[in-house]
Amino acid sequence: MNKLKELFEQLRNLDPNDPGRWPLGVRLGTAILLFLIVASAGYWFFVWKALHPVLLEARAKETELMKELEGKARKAANLQAYKDQLAEMEKSFGAMLRQLPDKTEVPNLLVDISQTGLAAGLEEKLFQPQGEQRKDFYAELPISIRLTGGYHQMGTFASGIAALPRIVTLHDIEITPAGKDATAGNLVLNVTAKTYRYLDEEEQAPADAGKKGAKDKKGAKAKKAAKGKKAEGE
Repeated sequence: MNKLKELFEQLRNLDPNDPGRWPLGVRLGTAILLFLIVASAGYWFFVWKALHPVLLEARAKETELMKELEGKARKAANLQAYKDQLAEMEKSFGAMLRQLPDKTEVPNLLVDISQTGLAAGLEEKLFQPQGEQRKDFYAELPISIRLTGGYHQMGTFASGIAALPRIVTLHDIEITPAGKDATAGNLVLNVTAKTYRYLDEEEQAPADAGKKGAKDKKGAKAKKAAKGKKAEGE
Protein backbone atom coordinates (compact mmCIF):
# COMPACT_ATOMS: atom_id res chain seq x y z
CA MET A 1 0.00 0.00 0.00
CA ASN A 2 2.85 2.33 0.89
CA LYS A 3 4.63 1.46 -2.36
CA LEU A 4 1.50 2.28 -4.33
CA LYS A 5 1.26 5.64 -2.57
CA GLU A 6 4.93 6.31 -3.33
CA LEU A 7 4.30 5.49 -7.01
CA PHE A 8 1.37 7.88 -7.23
CA GLU A 9 3.45 10.51 -5.50
CA GLN A 10 6.30 10.06 -7.99
CA LEU A 11 3.90 10.31 -10.92
CA ARG A 12 2.39 13.48 -9.48
CA ASN A 13 5.80 15.08 -9.11
CA LEU A 14 6.95 14.24 -12.64
CA ASP A 15 7.99 17.20 -14.76
CA PRO A 16 6.34 16.83 -18.20
CA ASN A 17 8.92 19.22 -19.67
CA ASP A 18 11.85 17.04 -18.58
CA PRO A 19 10.99 13.38 -19.29
CA GLY A 20 14.69 12.51 -19.22
CA ARG A 21 14.70 12.73 -15.42
CA TRP A 22 11.71 10.39 -15.03
CA PRO A 23 12.33 7.06 -13.35
CA LEU A 24 13.27 4.22 -15.69
CA GLY A 25 10.05 2.27 -15.07
CA VAL A 26 7.92 5.30 -15.78
CA ARG A 27 9.78 6.07 -18.98
CA LEU A 28 9.41 2.47 -20.18
CA GLY A 29 5.69 2.42 -19.33
CA THR A 30 5.15 5.76 -21.09
CA ALA A 31 7.05 4.59 -24.18
CA ILE A 32 4.99 1.37 -24.33
CA LEU A 33 1.74 3.33 -23.92
CA LEU A 34 2.70 5.79 -26.66
CA PHE A 35 3.67 2.89 -28.93
CA LEU A 36 0.33 1.22 -28.38
CA ILE A 37 -1.54 4.48 -29.08
CA VAL A 38 0.43 5.12 -32.29
CA ALA A 39 0.10 1.49 -33.41
CA SER A 40 -3.66 1.53 -32.75
CA ALA A 41 -4.08 4.79 -34.66
CA GLY A 42 -2.00 3.47 -37.56
CA TYR A 43 -3.98 0.24 -37.65
CA TRP A 44 -7.28 2.12 -37.69
CA PHE A 45 -6.23 4.56 -40.45
CA PHE A 46 -4.19 2.29 -42.69
CA VAL A 47 -5.74 -1.15 -42.12
CA TRP A 48 -9.24 -1.07 -40.62
CA LYS A 49 -10.44 2.02 -42.51
CA ALA A 50 -9.15 0.63 -45.84
CA LEU A 51 -10.36 -2.95 -45.38
CA HIS A 52 -13.68 -2.25 -43.66
CA PRO A 53 -15.58 -1.73 -47.00
CA VAL A 54 -14.02 -4.96 -48.27
CA LEU A 55 -15.25 -6.73 -45.14
CA LEU A 56 -18.78 -5.35 -45.61
CA GLU A 57 -18.77 -6.43 -49.26
CA ALA A 58 -17.55 -9.90 -48.29
CA ARG A 59 -20.32 -10.22 -45.70
CA ALA A 60 -22.94 -9.13 -48.26
CA LYS A 61 -21.53 -11.64 -50.75
CA GLU A 62 -21.63 -14.33 -48.06
CA THR A 63 -25.31 -13.57 -47.39
CA GLU A 64 -26.07 -13.72 -51.13
CA LEU A 65 -24.23 -17.04 -51.53
CA MET A 66 -26.04 -18.48 -48.51
CA LYS A 67 -29.41 -17.57 -50.06
CA GLU A 68 -28.32 -19.11 -53.36
CA LEU A 69 -27.17 -22.24 -51.55
CA GLU A 70 -30.50 -22.50 -49.72
CA GLY A 71 -32.36 -22.13 -53.02
CA LYS A 72 -30.28 -24.85 -54.67
CA ALA A 73 -30.72 -27.07 -51.62
CA ARG A 74 -34.51 -26.71 -51.88
CA LYS A 75 -34.39 -27.52 -55.59
CA ALA A 76 -32.20 -30.55 -54.92
CA ALA A 77 -34.63 -31.73 -52.26
CA ASN A 78 -37.51 -31.41 -54.77
CA LEU A 79 -35.55 -32.82 -57.73
CA GLN A 80 -37.50 -36.06 -57.86
CA ALA A 81 -40.79 -34.17 -57.73
CA TYR A 82 -39.62 -31.99 -60.63
CA LYS A 83 -38.63 -35.09 -62.60
CA ASP A 84 -42.04 -36.66 -61.98
CA GLN A 85 -43.76 -33.42 -63.03
CA LEU A 86 -41.65 -33.24 -66.20
CA ALA A 87 -42.49 -36.85 -67.05
CA GLU A 88 -46.19 -36.11 -66.55
CA MET A 89 -45.95 -33.02 -68.79
CA GLU A 90 -44.17 -35.00 -71.50
CA LYS A 91 -46.86 -37.67 -71.24
CA SER A 92 -49.62 -35.05 -71.55
CA PHE A 93 -47.82 -33.38 -74.46
CA GLY A 94 -47.48 -36.73 -76.20
CA ALA A 95 -51.20 -37.37 -75.73
CA MET A 96 -51.99 -33.97 -77.26
CA LEU A 97 -49.66 -34.63 -80.19
CA ARG A 98 -51.49 -37.89 -80.86
CA GLN A 99 -54.65 -35.82 -81.28
CA LEU A 100 -53.06 -33.91 -84.15
CA PRO A 101 -53.51 -35.64 -87.51
CA ASP A 102 -50.58 -36.26 -89.82
CA LYS A 103 -50.54 -35.56 -93.55
CA THR A 104 -52.28 -38.80 -94.47
CA GLU A 105 -55.07 -38.34 -91.91
CA VAL A 106 -56.10 -34.78 -92.83
CA PRO A 107 -58.35 -35.75 -95.78
CA ASN A 108 -60.24 -38.26 -93.63
CA LEU A 109 -60.61 -35.65 -90.88
CA LEU A 110 -62.13 -33.19 -93.35
CA VAL A 111 -64.66 -35.86 -94.30
CA ASP A 112 -65.43 -36.45 -90.60
CA ILE A 113 -66.07 -32.73 -90.04
CA SER A 114 -68.38 -32.57 -93.04
CA GLN A 115 -70.21 -35.74 -92.00
CA THR A 116 -70.68 -34.35 -88.48
CA GLY A 117 -72.75 -31.49 -89.86
CA LEU A 118 -74.83 -33.79 -92.06
CA ALA A 119 -75.37 -36.24 -89.20
CA ALA A 120 -76.70 -33.39 -87.07
CA GLY A 121 -79.39 -32.74 -89.69
CA LEU A 122 -77.82 -29.58 -91.12
CA GLU A 123 -77.64 -28.74 -94.80
CA GLU A 124 -74.14 -27.97 -96.01
CA LYS A 125 -73.92 -24.84 -98.18
CA LEU A 126 -70.17 -24.29 -98.04
CA PHE A 127 -67.20 -26.42 -97.04
CA GLN A 128 -63.97 -24.77 -98.20
CA PRO A 129 -60.53 -25.64 -96.71
CA GLN A 130 -58.16 -22.65 -96.73
CA GLY A 131 -54.41 -22.62 -97.16
CA GLU A 132 -52.35 -24.31 -94.47
CA GLN A 133 -50.70 -21.84 -92.07
CA ARG A 134 -47.46 -23.05 -90.48
CA LYS A 135 -46.54 -22.01 -86.94
CA ASP A 136 -43.51 -22.97 -84.82
CA PHE A 137 -44.01 -26.74 -84.60
CA TYR A 138 -47.48 -27.24 -86.04
CA ALA A 139 -49.60 -26.26 -89.03
CA GLU A 140 -53.08 -24.78 -88.81
CA LEU A 141 -55.71 -25.66 -91.41
CA PRO A 142 -58.78 -23.36 -91.36
CA ILE A 143 -62.01 -24.44 -93.07
CA SER A 144 -64.81 -22.05 -93.98
CA ILE A 145 -68.18 -23.72 -93.34
CA ARG A 146 -71.76 -22.57 -93.95
CA LEU A 147 -74.62 -24.73 -92.69
CA THR A 148 -78.37 -24.20 -92.50
CA GLY A 149 -80.80 -25.76 -90.08
CA GLY A 150 -82.28 -25.43 -86.61
CA TYR A 151 -80.67 -24.07 -83.47
CA HIS A 152 -80.63 -27.43 -81.68
CA GLN A 153 -79.14 -29.11 -84.73
CA MET A 154 -76.31 -26.57 -84.62
CA GLY A 155 -75.73 -27.44 -80.97
CA THR A 156 -75.56 -31.11 -81.93
CA PHE A 157 -73.00 -30.23 -84.61
CA ALA A 158 -70.79 -28.36 -82.06
CA SER A 159 -70.99 -31.32 -79.66
CA GLY A 160 -70.07 -33.71 -82.46
CA ILE A 161 -67.02 -31.61 -83.39
CA ALA A 162 -65.87 -31.64 -79.75
CA ALA A 163 -66.22 -35.44 -79.66
CA LEU A 164 -63.94 -36.05 -82.66
CA PRO A 165 -60.76 -37.98 -81.82
CA ARG A 166 -58.64 -35.23 -83.39
CA ILE A 167 -58.41 -31.61 -82.23
CA VAL A 168 -60.84 -29.36 -84.10
CA THR A 169 -61.77 -25.87 -82.84
CA LEU A 170 -64.56 -23.55 -83.98
CA HIS A 171 -63.95 -19.83 -84.54
CA ASP A 172 -65.79 -16.75 -85.83
CA ILE A 173 -69.19 -18.31 -85.16
CA GLU A 174 -72.04 -16.34 -86.72
CA ILE A 175 -75.71 -17.42 -86.62
CA THR A 176 -78.22 -15.44 -88.66
CA PRO A 177 -81.83 -15.96 -89.78
CA ALA A 178 -82.22 -17.59 -93.19
CA GLY A 179 -84.35 -14.88 -94.80
CA LYS A 180 -88.11 -15.41 -94.76
CA ASP A 181 -87.68 -18.97 -93.47
CA ALA A 182 -86.48 -17.63 -90.09
CA THR A 183 -90.01 -17.95 -88.73
CA ALA A 184 -89.77 -21.70 -89.25
CA GLY A 185 -86.58 -21.83 -87.18
CA ASN A 186 -84.31 -22.05 -90.21
CA LEU A 187 -80.95 -20.45 -89.42
CA VAL A 188 -77.61 -19.99 -91.18
CA LEU A 189 -74.38 -20.90 -89.38
CA ASN A 190 -71.15 -19.39 -90.67
CA VAL A 191 -68.14 -20.74 -88.84
CA THR A 192 -64.42 -21.32 -89.32
CA ALA A 193 -63.31 -24.76 -88.16
CA LYS A 194 -59.58 -25.17 -87.52
CA THR A 195 -57.67 -28.41 -87.31
CA TYR A 196 -53.99 -28.74 -86.58
CA ARG A 197 -51.13 -30.89 -87.82
CA TYR A 198 -47.79 -31.53 -86.12
CA LEU A 199 -44.80 -30.66 -88.34
CA ASP A 200 -42.03 -33.22 -88.51
CA GLU A 201 -38.35 -32.18 -88.21
CA GLU A 202 -37.87 -31.94 -91.99
CA GLU A 203 -40.80 -29.53 -92.27
CA GLN A 204 -39.67 -27.45 -89.28
CA ALA A 205 -36.10 -27.04 -90.59
CA PRO A 206 -36.97 -24.87 -93.64
CA ALA A 207 -39.15 -22.64 -91.46
CA ASP A 208 -36.34 -22.16 -88.94
CA ALA A 209 -33.87 -21.46 -91.75
CA GLY A 210 -36.26 -18.91 -93.24
CA LYS A 211 -36.62 -17.11 -89.90
CA LYS A 212 -32.85 -17.06 -89.46
CA GLY A 213 -32.35 -15.75 -93.00
CA ALA A 214 -34.91 -13.00 -92.48
CA LYS A 215 -33.26 -12.05 -89.19
CA ASP A 216 -29.79 -11.93 -90.82
CA LYS A 217 -31.17 -9.88 -93.70
CA LYS A 218 -32.78 -7.43 -91.30
CA GLY A 219 -29.53 -7.12 -89.34
CA ALA A 220 -27.58 -6.48 -92.55
CA LYS A 221 -30.02 -3.72 -93.55
CA ALA A 222 -29.69 -2.13 -90.12
CA LYS A 223 -25.87 -2.17 -90.36
CA LYS A 224 -26.00 -0.69 -93.85
CA ALA A 225 -28.33 2.09 -92.70
CA ALA A 226 -26.05 2.85 -89.73
CA LYS A 227 -23.02 3.10 -92.05
CA GLY A 228 -24.97 5.45 -94.34
CA LYS A 229 -25.87 7.76 -91.44
CA LYS A 230 -22.25 7.72 -90.26
CA ALA A 231 -21.05 8.67 -93.75
CA GLU A 232 -23.54 11.56 -93.91
CA GLY A 233 -22.34 12.81 -90.51
CA GLU A 234 -18.75 12.84 -91.72
